[in-house]
Amino acid sequence: MRKLTKSSSQKMLAGVCGGIAEYFGWDATWVRIGWAILTLFFGTGILIYIVLAILMPANASWE
Repeated sequence: MRKLTKSSSQKMLAGVCGGIAEYFGWDATWVRIGWAILTLFFGTGILIYIVLAILMPANASWE
């Protein structure tokens, strides 16, 4: 079973966007662009990112 975790390899700040991209099999760049659009147009992206950075567990595998 897959688990949503912060990425350790696709990490820029806390690894939240990279973790979401790895979970869904998407390119991390597109997730980051989408996150930037949410932040710019709706203003909620930063708050959601902080909450996810706190709640998402770190990736425990060392692959």
